[in-house]
Amino acid sequence: MKHPIHGGAKFRSSAILAGIQHQIWNSMELRRLIPFFDPSTEEWAVEARWLKWLTFLWLGIGLIVLYSASYPIGDADHGDGLYYFKRQLFWVVIGLLGFNVIVNSSLRYILGIADWFLLLLLGLILATFVPGIGATANGATRWLSLGPVPIQPSELIKPFLVLQSARVFGQWGRTPWRNRLTWLGIFCLLLGAILLQPNLSTAALCGMVIWLIALAAGLPYRYMIGTALGGIILAVSSISLREYQRRRVMSFLNPWADPAQDGYQLIQSLLAIGSGGPWGVGYGFSQQKLSFLPIADTDFIFSIFAEEFGFIGSLFILTLLVGYTTIGLKVALKARRPVHRLVAIGTVILMVGQSLLNIGVATGTLPTTGLPFPLFSYGGSSMIASLVCAGLLVRVARESNEAEVLSIMDRRLSRR
Repeated sequence: MKHPIHGGAKFRSSAILAGIQHQIWNSMELRRLIPFFDPSTEEWAVEARWLKWLTFLWLGIGLIVLYSASYPIGDADHGDGLYYFKRQLFWVVIGLLGFNVIVNSSLRYILGIADWFLLLLLGLILATFVPGIGATANGATRWLSLGPVPIQPSELIKPFLVLQSARVFGQWGRTPWRNRLTWLGIFCLLLGAILLQPNLSTAALCGMVIWLIALAAGLPYRYMIGTALGGIILAVSSISLREYQRRRVMSFLNPWADPAQDGYQLIQSLLAIGSGGPWGVGYGFSQQKLSFLPIADTDFIFSIFAEEFGFIGSLFILTLLVGYTTIGLKVALKARRPVHRLVAIGTVILMVGQSLLNIGVATGTLPTTGLPFPLFSYGGSSMIASLVCAGLLVRVARESNEAEVLSIMDRRLSRR
């Protein structure tokens, strides 16, 4: 028996609740929680499938390299060479669950909650300044200690920064000035808080992501030029006021001027890359990871990869990044909605741009920074954020290429 017209609102409410229950029930199926065995993949568009498997290939290579790069330091510090690798596997599982939730959820719902997640994580970034809550390492207070599990909010916020930037600038023409200024103020507060941790590299990366998304959205050039000049002035001021940042820039220009101190890290990185030759010294046979190259499992993990797999291996990674970029930009061009297009552009910038910055630091092309290599470097927050970003790009690919892409709840409602 059909519902009467006057009961339509009640029917829609019950249908939505039923849809949510159905979505929760389906999410309990084990296969749907494991991206490798998700049966819905066969229905995806070709770009979505390519991006999924490129992500898994990237992740797989990263885990192989991390196993080798972290084994000596794990054995020296904890008496267990697998210490860091096992912890990374835990974060990979969490990240893959997030990846699968994202690729099977409508972008409309994800964008609808992005602002709340952004504000929550901004609050956590500000909480790092509270004594007893923020954890300091290497002179920077970037982490929160939640029992034995430290988290880095400035890493976790990256995918939500992409989402909210795409939402704000993609709807710029229809947004009242009050809302525009509110979100511009929040973005400035976010960048300022990260800069004060201090974390110049992450602040600069987040600033560039916001700026490039705004540029892709077609904001007036006078706004873009003014913002770029302001960012440059802020970066120069930060370097001028902090001696260690000045030393990093000077050591980048000439690391051999102080080979035992400021230039040591870059010199060891260049020795690792140069030792690799055409084919590398062989997997597991890196010498620089044996306490010669500091933080070899995070910021300089590419150096260990280049040493063990040589020029050919490095060329393969660059080819993978080019392929990922090409497909990602193709997805952006096919996107039917401006906001979705900007989400795709933002995730490509974040994933590939951060990778190239990390490689630039390792090869001495850029000053030393603390940016991890996505899906390679050790770190739970970075791993989760990277897999969520990859999931967003796959989801955009699904909704851009498939005419009938509906979330589980939408499909149930369409049957009524």
